[in-house]
Amino acid sequence: MGAFYSESSGNGKTSNGSAHASPTVVRSYAPATGELLAEIPVTSNDEVSRVIARARRAQKAWSVLPVNERAWRLLRLRDAFVEHADEIVEVIARECGKPRHEALVHEVSTCLEVATFFCAHAPKLLAAERIGGHWLEHRRSFVRHVPRGVVGILAPWSFPFIAPMERVFLALLAGNGVVVKPSEVTPLVLRKAKEIYDTTGLPEDLFGVVYGFAPTGQALIDYGVDKVVFTGSSATAKRVASACGARLIPCEVHVGGNTPLIACDDADLERTARAVVYGGFANLGQTCISVERVYAHEQVYVALLARVRDLVGALRQGDPSRDYVDLGAIIFADQIEIAERHVDDALRRGGELVCGGTRGPGIGPFFEPTVLGGCDASMLAMNEPTFGPVVAFQKVSTDDEAVARANGSGPMGAAYVFTRDRRRGARLGERLVAESVVVNDVLVSYAAPEPFLGAGRVPGLGRLPATDALLAMTERRTLSTERLATGQLVWFPYTVGRFHWLQRGIRALYAPGGFWRKLRRTQGGL
Repeated sequence: MGAFYSESSGNGKTSNGSAHASPTVVRSYAPATGELLAEIPVTSNDEVSRVIARARRAQKAWSVLPVNERAWRLLRLRDAFVEHADEIVEVIARECGKPRHEALVHEVSTCLEVATFFCAHAPKLLAAERIGGHWLEHRRSFVRHVPRGVVGILAPWSFPFIAPMERVFLALLAGNGVVVKPSEVTPLVLRKAKEIYDTTGLPEDLFGVVYGFAPTGQALIDYGVDKVVFTGSSATAKRVASACGARLIPCEVHVGGNTPLIACDDADLERTARAVVYGGFANLGQTCISVERVYAHEQVYVALLARVRDLVGALRQGDPSRDYVDLGAIIFADQIEIAERHVDDALRRGGELVCGGTRGPGIGPFFEPTVLGGCDASMLAMNEPTFGPVVAFQKVSTDDEAVARANGSGPMGAAYVFTRDRRRGARLGERLVAESVVVNDVLVSYAAPEPFLGAGRVPGLGRLPATDALLAMTERRTLSTERLATGQLVWFPYTVGRFHWLQRGIRALYAPGGFWRKLRRTQGGL
């Protein structure tokens, strides 16, 4: 069984032995302090198989419930998350080094909103769809949305609660069972979610959690889940997709991009500056739609850069489990090396260090919020995702230049445009090749029910968390029933008489002057 690459392979934070040893436990550390929080036994391959089998048995009974019944039952889980929100926030703050404010708003609150929206709308979204036909149609046909079976979720460390749990809600609403493997960097958050789930009276085996490293994720695929959802790096996404493809298992992947922000010459400077700081440094930039590069018009470049510098200087960084701070520690310590490499590369190529750029004080992996000025397209920071607290500025002279540079610097999960002219913002947004374009705001795409789709060169193949994300948890099947009793004109035996009758019928319908041509003309068609 070949294992795909682990997202945190080689990370000292979760090292469980030599490179050649098979680890037996997953160790969770508090990134802000280095404290060992817990050890969780790695789920064996045999147990992975059993967890999937139990989920499949529970799914068979769950799938026959009406959608509205499944929705009402899942609202118990939403309510339980509300009741235990403080506990979830505490675990996220300790295990991720994430400020409590972000843990509550970005993770818990967003999950509650997604759950509420889809529980309310699932009965309509999952209803059978009538397939229309023409007046000769003698059958009635429908598209039905049926559960896939058991959905396997490979969760990320950057958002260890919302990323998997919104998918859990969607999978269960659609009638599936679900098994989640949390990141080995942040296993305690999903353990807490599973503990809360088990108090709701929902079928315990319907939602399973397995723990481990890359081989555990591989086992989840090998032992027969019916769909895989992965969130993480592009490199790992390719390996996951390849493993799924070898078994003809549907695979949905969500990866990050190098997100741009365009600041037009008429942008509201204060709002834009605050958006850059929040969009770039919330979760310390460890977000797939974080602001990573800013293309500022030359008329606002200097003032915007100065205001961003001042706002960054006022941010408080520290241990979120002890202090109420704006910024915590890096969740996955290896990201610091990427940030340092991008900063060093920019400075070597003539960029300016406006603020930050170094590791912060403290035991854990702290890195200062960093702003680079005077950047250009030759620099790594403008071409590769940092996925860390680094925002790079480049001066542009026209909207056309801003769009060209934004589109020419790598895949984009999201893009942002700031201008006082809404029509101008919409026009620019339509030209950006991104999964989601937002005008005069940042980081709102994830929580919106609109489609958050892949486009053009963008590598994200999933639906996050749009209404069609729910449909992606199902298989589309057609059902055709008899509408009118008809003769068996086209069946055996073939005869000359039948053949000539069919010829006359086709000419009457489709030839020039025939029925369908006349009908199309009256309807304004061809």
